Amino acid sequence: MSLAQQQPASINPRNPHGLGDPNDTTLRKVEVEVLIPKIMRDRARSELCPKEVADFEECCKASSIFMVATCRKQNSALMDCLSHWYKNEAFKEECKAIYLKERAEYRSTGIPKKHRVEKI
Repeated sequence: MSLAQQQPASINPRNPHGLGDPNDTTLRKVEVEVLIPKIMRDRARSELCPKEVADFEECCKASSIFMVATCRKQNSALMDCLSHWYKNEAFKEECKAIYLKERAEYRSTGIPKKHRVEKI
């Protein structure tokens, strides 16, 4: 196929910015093993285990260099809470859906999430 016959990626409605099909739901290995677990970790820490995170942080601040020995109870509670959510398949699917939605928005607009302004 010659260059004259090739269409630019931006003309293709399924790939408007040359970033991939916004409706594609297949995942690469890095998305499954790194990007989706990052969303899970961030949401678990901020939304689902905030008390455990705050307790552990407070203990670490108060204990200074002895935190390894003195904060075992808080660390254990935090790890239990986080691992509970990491093993929850419904939570994993929810985070996967969030990732796919963000990726589809990026692919259709060409604007990364950190540069998108949320309209209120």
